[in-house]
Amino acid sequence: MPLLARTALGATATSIAGILAAIGLALAGPALIRRVSDTLSRRLPAGASPATWLAMSNVRGYAIRIAGVVSTLAMAVVLTLTYTLAQTTVLTATTDDVGAGTLARERLTAPGLGGLPEGTLAAVRETAGVRGAAPVTSTTVLWPYEQLGDRVVESASAMILTPDAPDVLDLDVRSGSLARLTGDTVAVGGDVARSRGASVGQRIRLILGDGTHVTPRVVAVYGRDLGFGPVVLSRDLAMEHTTTRLDQSILIRTDTAGASPPSGASGASDAAGATRERLAALVSARPGLALSPADTTGAGLDDAPPEVWINLATIVVLLGYLLLSIANRLTATTAQRRTEIATLRLNGTTPRQIRAMMRREAALIAAAALTAGLAVSVIPLALLGVGFLGRPWPAGPVWLLPAVALTIVTISFLTIELPTRRALRTAPAEALANRE
Repeated sequence: MPLLARTALGATATSIAGILAAIGLALAGPALIRRVSDTLSRRLPAGASPATWLAMSNVRGYAIRIAGVVSTLAMAVVLTLTYTLAQTTVLTATTDDVGAGTLARERLTAPGLGGLPEGTLAAVRETAGVRGAAPVTSTTVLWPYEQLGDRVVESASAMILTPDAPDVLDLDVRSGSLARLTGDTVAVGGDVARSRGASVGQRIRLILGDGTHVTPRVVAVYGRDLGFGPVVLSRDLAMEHTTTRLDQSILIRTDTAGASPPSGASGASDAAGATRERLAALVSARPGLALSPADTTGAGLDDAPPEVWINLATIVVLLGYLLLSIANRLTATTAQRRTEIATLRLNGTTPRQIRAMMRREAALIAAAALTAGLAVSVIPLALLGVGFLGRPWPAGPVWLLPAVALTIVTISFLTIELPTRRALRTAPAEALANRE
C-alpha cells in the first residue's frame, strides 16, 4: 500500500500489515516455539548448567503457554514500531517535500491586516535582487467523488497560486504546467489524480470555502502533494471566494542561482544579504508587513496536526493496557508454578538454581518476542521507507528500538523474578499441601 499511495492513509497499511503478521505469528507460535526449542536443546553443549537445561526443557514442554506470552509481547513490539515509525516517516517525507519544493528564501505576510495590501506584490518585484515573487494563499475545499459506487465528500487543504508560482515553488509537476493556472483551473497531486481519475484536461467537482460549487479543469498533476496538499487552485478561481479577497503571503526568491558573482560563494551571500536588507526597508516603510524566512522544513513533530497527537495518545493507552495484561499474565503463570518449584526443591534443586532457571526462561521469552516482533515488522517498514523516502528503512527516533527492547526485557524479567522469589519463601511441603 505505501508503494501505491504516498499518503497518510497509505501509511496506515504498515500498522495493519504488522498486526496481521502478529496474528499469524500467534497461530503458528506453538509449533515455532517447539521446533526452535528442540533445535536449541539438541545443540546445548555437554557442559551446560542444570539451570539452562531445565529452562530449555520447560520451554519445550510448555510450548503453548510460552507461545501465548511470546506472541503477545511480539504484538506489542510490532504495534509500537509500525505505528510510531509510520507517523514519523510521513512527517519526514512531508518535510522533505516542502524542503525540496520551496525555492523561495523569504516570506512576506501581513498578520495584523488580514491580508497583503494592493500593490505589495508589484513593489516586491521591483526590489533589486528579487529573482521571483508569487502570492500564496491557503484555503480548504470539499471534494465530492465516487468511491466503490458511493458518494464521498472529503475535506482537503489547498493552495491558491498564480502562473508565477514555478518561480518560487517546485511542486514536481509530472504532467501539464502550472503556467496554465488561470481562470477556472486547478492542479492536483499525483495520488488523488490516480485514485479519482483526475488527469490533465478533465474537470473535477469542488466546493469552495464559501460553499460555491465549481467544476474546474485540471491543468497539471504534481508529485509533491504530501508536502503541499492534494489541490492547488488558480487565483482567478478561488480568490473571490475567500474571506478578505487578499493574498495571505508572498514567497520571494532572492538567491543567485545561475549567476556568476565575481567573489564566488561569498559574493552570492553578500548579494542575498543586500537583497534582504532592501526588502526589510520596504517592510519598514509599509506598516503591518512582516518579513520572515520561508518555511523549508514543513511540519515537524512539534508542529504536527492535532490528529497525530491524538493517534499517538491512543496508541500509548492501548500499549499500556496491552503491557499491563501481559505483565498480569506472566505473573499469574509464574505464581501457578509454585507446585513445580516446590517439587524441584524437594528433589534437591537449590533456590539459586531455580532463580537461574527462571531468569533463563525470561531471557528466552524476551529474545523470542523481540526477534519475532522485528521479523514481522521489517517487511512492512521497508515498504514504508521505499514508498515515502525512496530507501528501504523508515525515519524515526534512534532511541525507539532500544526503548522497546528495554521495556520487553524488563517486563519479562520482573514478572517472572518477583513471583519466583515469593514462591521460594514458602516451604516446599507447605506449597504442596496448599496446591489446588
